Amino acid sequence: MEMESTFGAFLRSKRLSRNLSMRALAEMLELSPVHMSNMENDRRPAPKGQALSRIVDALELSKDEAERMYDLAAQSKHVPSVAADLPEYIAEKDIVRVALRKAKDADATDAE
Repeated sequence: MEMESTFGAFLRSKRLSRNLSMRALAEMLELSPVHMSNMENDRRPAPKGQALSRIVDALELSKDEAERMYDLAAQSKHVPSVAADLPEYIAEKDIVRVALRKAKDADATDAE
């Protein structure tokens, strides 16, 4: 399975795999077809918050697909950010904040 490298490519791939037209998905998400086209062609960053949740529902994404989409959405912002499904969890769990800071201080790699 090829991993889509941008939010737009991911969105287009999943939409097509569900046999949805761009117009149909735009309507489901309450967006204009032009807005959808701009997102799919990476001319516009991913939407925020609830709009991402609606994409997960509309495209019936698996947990892994949703996590990949959230990561790509954060990257589409072109500013450092955390995937939309994580901030609340990070804020609620002391252990997560401690682990992230330790990883940062150690300059941990993905392999570590």
